[in-house]
Amino acid sequence: MVNDLKQLMRDNVAAPPPDRLDLDALVPAGRRRVRRRRTALLGCTAALAAGAVVAVGIGGPGGSGRVAEAAHPPKPDAPTIRLADATQAVTGRDYEVLASFTNQNLDRDNGQYFDGVTDDGLVLFRDGPREAQPTPRFALMDPATGAKDWLPDLDIGWAQTWPVELGADRLVLAGVDSRSSRFVTYVFDRAGRQWTTMSWPGLPKAAEPFSFVPHDGRLYLRVPASVGQPPPGGWPTGPDGEADDADAEGDTYHLWSVSLTDSSDVRDEGMTVGDVAFTQGSMVWTDRSGGDPGRVHVRSLATDEEHSFDPQEGEKCNVLSFGATGDRIVMSEYCGTYADGVRDDRVQILTTDGDQVVTLQDNGVDGALAGPGSSLVTMTAYQPKLGGTYVYDLAADRLLRVSEGFSRYGSGGGAPDGMFLYGTPVNHGKGQTTWLAKLLD
Repeated sequence: MVNDLKQLMRDNVAAPPPDRLDLDALVPAGRRRVRRRRTALLGCTAALAAGAVVAVGIGGPGGSGRVAEAAHPPKPDAPTIRLADATQAVTGRDYEVLASFTNQNLDRDNGQYFDGVTDDGLVLFRDGPREAQPTPRFALMDPATGAKDWLPDLDIGWAQTWPVELGADRLVLAGVDSRSSRFVTYVFDRAGRQWTTMSWPGLPKAAEPFSFVPHDGRLYLRVPASVGQPPPGGWPTGPDGEADDADAEGDTYHLWSVSLTDSSDVRDEGMTVGDVAFTQGSMVWTDRSGGDPGRVHVRSLATDEEHSFDPQEGEKCNVLSFGATGDRIVMSEYCGTYADGVRDDRVQILTTDGDQVVTLQDNGVDGALAGPGSSLVTMTAYQPKLGGTYVYDLAADRLLRVSEGFSRYGSGGGAPDGMFLYGTPVNHGKGQTTWLAKLLD
């Protein structure tokens, strides 16, 4: 089973099969890249509710016209880096491998995964669920020795979960209760070694289970407000024969938050937003999600002062993932398909004041922060010659190519700053090795 909602959302790149439902964080399918946002999300949500193996081909609605073929995607109005500009990373010089795990055949059955790294450096290791074991098992794995401390059973069947908090004192996983279909969290007290389930009766049932942002003891969730619509007659057809929804209208959401310790503490934040992220000192959000983002808004958490700006992402760009760390904003974008099926994909990095830092642009690329508050951006490239995992170091302004070849499956959750998770294909693409690595100075 492809576990990651993010992945299912990112899988619609030329060659790879459907993705990681890259849920992500938020969630964050193979990372199946989704430029057909709505189709992917509906498919993923239905699959999660049914507890089924996710294997989805994502396509857009038929279009009435054909996009004129241009020779090359337009250059961003910003300093620009392409994949060919990356430095080939060397193990022991540029990065250190901390742990790895291989599933030989994920096409045949669900496997075992790295679901993220705790604040004290342990891997949250998940086993299943699968046909012979219809509920997941979790362990905390020491990356240095591979030793696993198996946690007490969490009897949730085939329900999907996503890490919310992987702390030294507790683990918090988010999911959907199979009986009520409501958003819940499963909290593991590491000292007491017990699981508890938490829910919020005052939270709207429509809250998206995979779209949450934790901050300062609260969890921020989105409730759908409006859904962007295709133009009259449907999306035009791109040169690759697929519907091209570049410059989509985007969706909006009502923002809610809940306390992670008090089930009665539910708050309608009174805001309509697109994507949302937090840094240590700011709340950052867009007007719309999954399409043209509109303006980017930044609010100081200390003074409540706000400012907004046009991110200048490009006239055809849809934002597919959104994150912030320090004074940097990271947006992964699909910006149209051009001659010979070449996609204009970008990872745009700018400051919280709206200054353009750098745009990483190429065909078949997506990226996101390696973890909450991370100074690293991990990117997956889906190209025959330049495919693989790339890491961009925000602090050092350097792009490294860490691996060759792309995997059809998700590569795990987030990691503490300086670490990153990625996947490489094995067994002719039927399986995957997941790696935990640390960037070296």
